Amino acid sequence: MPDTTADTFSLASLDQQIKACRLCREAPRCPPPLPHEPRPVCILSASAHIAIAGQAPGMRVHETGIPFNDPSGNRLRNWLGVDRATFYNPAHFAIVPMGFCFPGYDAKGGDLPPRRECATLWHEAIFNAMPQIRLVLAIGQYAQRWHIAQGRQKNLTETVKNWRDILSRKQPRGYHVLPLPHPSWRNTAWLGKNPWFEEELLPELRQQIHAATS
Repeated sequence: MPDTTADTFSLASLDQQIKACRLCREAPRCPPPLPHEPRPVCILSASAHIAIAGQAPGMRVHETGIPFNDPSGNRLRNWLGVDRATFYNPAHFAIVPMGFCFPGYDAKGGDLPPRRECATLWHEAIFNAMPQIRLVLAIGQYAQRWHIAQGRQKNLTETVKNWRDILSRKQPRGYHVLPLPHPSWRNTAWLGKNPWFEEELLPELRQQIHAATS
C-alpha cells in the first residue's frame, strides 16, 4: 500500500512505488490486463502549487516516458503560456494523470479510457502528500469527475462553461479546480464551436499560471 504521510520522503517513496507499479499487468482481479509492459508516467512535486490532471499517456508519451511530450502537450503549453522548461520544472507543476500508463487502443484506433486502478490505489495518497497544491487543472471528464465535487455539470462542455463557479470554490481536498477540455487535435472542432473558451477562460488560466510561476 502507498505511504500516505505528507512529507518529502514519502513523496519520493510514492514516486518510486508508482514507477514500479505493475498492478494492471499482473493482478488477476483487474481484467483485462494491460496489453503491454507498464510504464507509469507522472511528475510529483513537494513545492509546485499547480497540478495538471490529465487522462492517461498516449503512445508517444509511453515511448518517451515524458508527460505531454506530443502535439497535445504543445497545445496545452500554448494554453498555459509557458515554455517546455517551465512546464517540466517540478517547482512549478506536478503532473498527475488519472491513469499513469498508456491504456492501449480501442476498436476504432482511439486511446482507451484511463485504467481505474491508478486513481483507486494512488491518487488520495499523492494529493495527501502534496498539501501545497492550490490549483488543479482538470483536463477531460475523467479528471473532472475525480477532482470536482462541487460545480460539475452533466457533460464536459457544460462543466467547462461553469469554470468561474468551479474555480471560485475550494474543493473538499483543499484546492481549487479549473476544468479544461483535452488539448488533443480531436477537439479542434470543439474549440471552434466554443469561442468563449479562448476568449474568456484562457486569459484567466494564463493569469493564474503567471502568478504561480513568476
